[in-house]
Amino acid sequence: MESTLSKEAFPVATGKESASETRDALYQRVAVEHAAALTRLAAAYEADPHRRQDLLQDICFTVWTSLAKFAGECSLRTWVYRVAHNTAVTYVLRERRHRSRALYDLEELERHPDVFDSERAADEAQVVARLEQLIRKLKPLDRQIIVLHLEGLKPAEIATISGLSAGNVATKVHRLRKLLARHFNVEISP
Repeated sequence: MESTLSKEAFPVATGKESASETRDALYQRVAVEHAAALTRLAAAYEADPHRRQDLLQDICFTVWTSLAKFAGECSLRTWVYRVAHNTAVTYVLRERRHRSRALYDLEELERHPDVFDSERAADEAQVVARLEQLIRKLKPLDRQIIVLHLEGLKPAEIATISGLSAGNVATKVHRLRKLLARHFNVEISP
């Protein structure tokens, strides 16, 4: 997956972060620090490469415009993830109106374990493709939680981004991990 954001396209400012950082300077930081994560996020929400690129551009534009309102009340990372996920969720809901593809919640996926053929996971690329496909079948909130978890965010950080309680996030993460493990026929550790 090639990113619209490029480390080479944005020079990195030297020196410490200051409160007077401009929106462009903040966006440069976002481009350098979060390009790969935003690309993965777009892939989790859109399978088609052309539409994925459109979604990534929407995310980039929305992040850039939102930086004018960034007051530093949370980390830049949290802000970027919240804006990116909100943009992706809006995109999914808009696309769902145009396509008749079904989205499932956790209970529905648990009742239909045959959604994926576990024998297809012969190599890492197939595993990643299966994981992205399964994640795309989740409803937007569950998708947001698992993508943030896979990006290494803690439940408290995910709670800040999603608006859920940390306990609710931890429960959803546990259930989502169990679901993914079952579809990949692996045991999970607590």
